[in-house]
Amino acid sequence: MARILTATTSPNGCFDTRPFRSQTPNSQNFKIVSHFSPLNYFSSTRKTHSSALLVPNSRVIKTSRARKRRIKGGKNFLNRPAIGASLTTQTDSDTKETPRQPSAPYSVKIPVGDRHILVETGHMGRQASGAVTVTDGETIIYTTVCLSDVPSEPSDFFPLSVNYQERFSAAGRTSGGFFKREGRTKDHEVLICRLIDRPLRPTMIQGFYHETQILSWVLSYDGLHPPDSLAVTAAGIAVALSEVPNSKAIAGVRIGLIGDKFIVNPTTKEMEDSKLDLLLAGTDSAILMIEGYCDFLPEEKLLQAVEVGQDAVRAICKEMDALVKKCGKPKMLDAIKLPPPDLYKHVEEIAGDELVEALQIKNKIPRRKALSSLEAKVLSILTEKGFVSQMEAVAPTETVTDLVEDEEEDEEVVVDGEVDEGDVHIKPVPRKPIPLLFSEVDVKLVFKEVSSKFLRKRIVEGGKRSDGRTFEELRPINSRCGLLPRAHGSALFTRGETQSLAVVTLGDKQMAQRLDNLVDDDEFKRFYLQYSFPPSCVGEVGRAGAPSRREIGHGMLAERALEPVLPSEDDFPYTIRVESTITESNGSSSMASVCGGCLALQDAGVPLKCSIAGIAMGMVLDTKEFGGDGTPLILSDITGSEDASGDMDFKVAGNDDGITAFQMDIKVGGITLPVMKQALLQAREGRKHILAEMSKCYPPPSKRLSKYAPLIHVIKVKPDKINLIIGSGGKKVKSIIEETGVESIETQDDGIVKITAKDLLSLEKSKAIISNLTMVPTVGDIYRNCEIKSIAPYGVFIEISPGREGLCHISELSTNWLAKAEDVFNVGDRVDVKLIEINEKGQLRLSHRALLPDPNPEKQNMKQRTGNLVKEGTISQKAPEKGKQKKASSGSKDATSIENAEPTEEKSPTIELTSPSKSNPSDADALTEDKFVKKLVIPAKDGPATNKDRPKKSSSKSAINISNKSESAVVNGEAKIG
Repeated sequence: MARILTATTSPNGCFDTRPFRSQTPNSQNFKIVSHFSPLNYFSSTRKTHSSALLVPNSRVIKTSRARKRRIKGGKNFLNRPAIGASLTTQTDSDTKETPRQPSAPYSVKIPVGDRHILVETGHMGRQASGAVTVTDGETIIYTTVCLSDVPSEPSDFFPLSVNYQERFSAAGRTSGGFFKREGRTKDHEVLICRLIDRPLRPTMIQGFYHETQILSWVLSYDGLHPPDSLAVTAAGIAVALSEVPNSKAIAGVRIGLIGDKFIVNPTTKEMEDSKLDLLLAGTDSAILMIEGYCDFLPEEKLLQAVEVGQDAVRAICKEMDALVKKCGKPKMLDAIKLPPPDLYKHVEEIAGDELVEALQIKNKIPRRKALSSLEAKVLSILTEKGFVSQMEAVAPTETVTDLVEDEEEDEEVVVDGEVDEGDVHIKPVPRKPIPLLFSEVDVKLVFKEVSSKFLRKRIVEGGKRSDGRTFEELRPINSRCGLLPRAHGSALFTRGETQSLAVVTLGDKQMAQRLDNLVDDDEFKRFYLQYSFPPSCVGEVGRAGAPSRREIGHGMLAERALEPVLPSEDDFPYTIRVESTITESNGSSSMASVCGGCLALQDAGVPLKCSIAGIAMGMVLDTKEFGGDGTPLILSDITGSEDASGDMDFKVAGNDDGITAFQMDIKVGGITLPVMKQALLQAREGRKHILAEMSKCYPPPSKRLSKYAPLIHVIKVKPDKINLIIGSGGKKVKSIIEETGVESIETQDDGIVKITAKDLLSLEKSKAIISNLTMVPTVGDIYRNCEIKSIAPYGVFIEISPGREGLCHISELSTNWLAKAEDVFNVGDRVDVKLIEINEKGQLRLSHRALLPDPNPEKQNMKQRTGNLVKEGTISQKAPEKGKQKKASSGSKDATSIENAEPTEEKSPTIELTSPSKSNPSDADALTEDKFVKKLVIPAKDGPATNKDRPKKSSSKSAINISNKSESAVVNGEAKIG
């Protein structure tokens, strides 16, 4: 029975031979495939297309076992590696993994700015592929790099994951949560993860599909040296030391601007005075990533800062190269697997013309569907039907020889047309073109690269983009405000096929975003922007839930772009929340959030300093490939396809005068300063155009507070009065909120009180209560129609203003002697009182008697006698002036008594009398009552108070002005209650 050997490919790229039964059992034959399709398999999960190797009409060699070696070229070629596979032959001994010895501890100091950072490896994490600790001051970052043993399915996205975590123990704290340990990644940790990921990804070698993970922890934090730029450098060093193949080592630095001086890696205290916060990462020769925020910094200053940062990164990378040569591990270059080179030509031959037509479709959805249909056609041909090149199909049929050898030695027949070569007969056989089959993954990868190439070629050669625009032309812009009636502010910003719905909500401090970081226990953000990118905005079905890392990053970029134009908290005491929901997306959605957010803030009545606009810039770096002169081509307002197929994504936000936020990601080896300068200048012109279009918004922003927005009133009181508003355990402030119906009352230690209410009526009520609580009363003030709140054996407590009570002693309730206060007064009665004393504790003593006429003339005689004692010197008192004595003598007895007693009470708060007997308590009581009568009667005569007799008011101007509008206001020294 004949046997047929088929040659297929094994997962490692080498050929495999497997025998199976032939359909002709009467002959001893071997069928060997001599032409092989260029298959290249990257992982064990791929399918082997053995059917592609069973080629019809291939030559058959019939020979006897005894004479196999006489075949010309007797070398067995079944073990020849496939095209594109590694030429290295592995033996059993080679496949055995040899244990790797841990690297020896090594440390080096690298200069950064005006100080050094300490890099250590080999001390911790010795089982990881790469592990380092980087120290700056007392801030320590520990970073590891690990990769999987088995490669994952090939894709156009490098399988890299980054996780960064700030341990609370680094600052000597514990988590404030119930579980007392770090939980999900916080937003600012996500932002640092992105800072690490974005510069590393362009340096990864294409064709390496082992999943790679970078883990970074803050083990120690001194509160002075920020860990974010240090984490970028630590990750770059760890990857350079590991087995992960990368093109170059990267490092990151922060640049600050204090005055006119640029500072490399400034401290947190220095950053408080900095006008610029720039984080830059790159290699020794190019810039890979920049991100930062500034206060309307000109483009020229930003370029100077980038140049300073690039010099600092270059110095770090040189030191890193020396470290890698000494401690680095060999790179896994043998694990790099690329698609067959011929596959690119085949894809272009199949889809070239249709691909050009599809890329000229202006609208995104039809263009995407056309490209998807074309990709399915290419996949069907190259993975199922088999592809035959047109060049091979039109070429003449090639004639190959067939070697025939008879088993019978004694019988030899020579057929016409054959050539006798002894026992071997050579017979000409025509050979047809062989259909080629490739793996699905390879075809998808190559199709995407070819599509990107054709798009770039169209831009460079044709001078037009997919939607027909020129390089510097922007898409049509349309905007409108006030489309949501119940929202405090809203705007819909549309630029081409990118659209953002921005909504603003105003509130008090309770709406502020609380941040839990390493240093501050309670840090609140009064302004924050939240970006949402639902799958419906691109017409797809996808995950909907918690925000992704991309959404957090885009939201922070738009937030920092708008923050410099916001008013101060003193001018606008609201907490501001902006929501940007992307309803359509075709590139530059984060910059659409900046424009829409600015319009929505104006519609909410937020007094912005100026308008802000954002634009995204793209680039085609290598134009020589497509017939250009080699000068990089900068694109304004890029679309999604230009972002995916281009070499740069550079977002810039600001106004006509300067920049407020920027972010750049490079997808190639990096760019230089001249290219970046060109992009910045072109972006400035684009921002001017967008601002002009935003000014045409219709309906325009209302620029006033919505009637549905809360009202916030700010009162400034003395800091020592704050406790009067709060009360014991917060009871007082809670009662004010319940009584008036306001939303909240916020107090600060510096005396600032913020009242938040939904309507003006409740705001005025709470404002009056607080002003009365915190006002500074003056001895002599008269309060009318005050309510008696409670009665005690020694007197009654009277509320002179809401929340403010004083004691009216039983002796001050009436001109007559009272045994019990209940005999005359009840709880709830209203009386007029006068403030006669404020003791050290701030407690008020009131008198109702001082406002009553005195019907007892004997007491007037008592006053006369007291005045005589003063004249004789029994009571220590300075003699009155002569003019006053004459005036008193010419008047009535009552007037004389009052005039003589008045300076006595002003100069001497205590009156000591020698005449009363200790054995007669009634006399002592009479004298005590008389003393209080003098104190009360002195500021005003019997009867109603007049302006002439009114004492001077307190200097608490703000409290009086506020209380004038309330029902219980102090007017001209008197208060009317009720």
